[in-house]
Amino acid sequence: MFVLVVRNNSNSQAQEASLVLGAYLGMQGIEHALVQSCDLTGPAEVGEVRRVIERGVDLVVVLGGDGTILRTARQVGTLGVPILGINFGRLGFLANASDDGVVAIVAAALAGDVVQERRANLRIDVVCEGERDPWGDEEDASGEQPDGVRTFFALNELAVTRGANGRLIDFSLGVSGDRVADMRGDGVVVATATGSTGYALSAGGPLVSPGYDGLVVVPIAPHTLHSRSIVTGENDVVEVALAASPEGSYPREASLFVDGELIEFPMPVRHVYVRRGERPTILLRYQREGFYEHIAKTFF
Repeated sequence: MFVLVVRNNSNSQAQEASLVLGAYLGMQGIEHALVQSCDLTGPAEVGEVRRVIERGVDLVVVLGGDGTILRTARQVGTLGVPILGINFGRLGFLANASDDGVVAIVAAALAGDVVQERRANLRIDVVCEGERDPWGDEEDASGEQPDGVRTFFALNELAVTRGANGRLIDFSLGVSGDRVADMRGDGVVVATATGSTGYALSAGGPLVSPGYDGLVVVPIAPHTLHSRSIVTGENDVVEVALAASPEGSYPREASLFVDGELIEFPMPVRHVYVRRGERPTILLRYQREGFYEHIAKTFF
């Protein structure tokens, strides 16, 4: 058994809890490693995070809020490793309350006295200007192969929003090959059921039970009176195609945020494809509170 402990180092309560947890795991003879949440802001390619993940992890304990869990899921969310979140943040919708103490909660997880929740995540494929689109019919003018489509993971959502110039963006929205609408506005959010309680909800989307495997598509401040949110099937692919400026005087400019993190590209983004990831992310629930009971307390 090897446990990875991820700590929000800016939270004094999480720091204290990590010391208590480390002492407990040591007394139980359980190997463990501690990493800071700030070390998880990028791909796990270097340093301690990479070494820990490569050796194999049986359980990840996250001491922090939802943001720390999202950063952790970016590293291990497709590996089948269960994530036990203990809330030392603010909202903590994904995490367990810390009232019973970290030792009792982790001991329950080690004993199997918790509920596994298999959460759908997102695979996000981005094609930039001048690159061949492997899902489209056209090729770039040079006919050369691209360096590779950029692929990202998200547990909550992808947000395509207006860029630094502040102008509204024009885009077309499609689902599984069918064009749904040509739109203008601040952008669009594509979320999982898990992410339906985040940005998508703020943009006017529905609350969706976390066991649902489809996607939620919510336009952001659309320049129309006829916009609607869409809840897709579990195997559907959502396509966002960004349109060039009608005047041609400035390039299309949009920003992409993956679970709240800005992703930068060397060229303007042309197409974004979003689908359910192949392997779910496993969250552990201690003394499970029902989803509807939780949202009743939080949102109503």
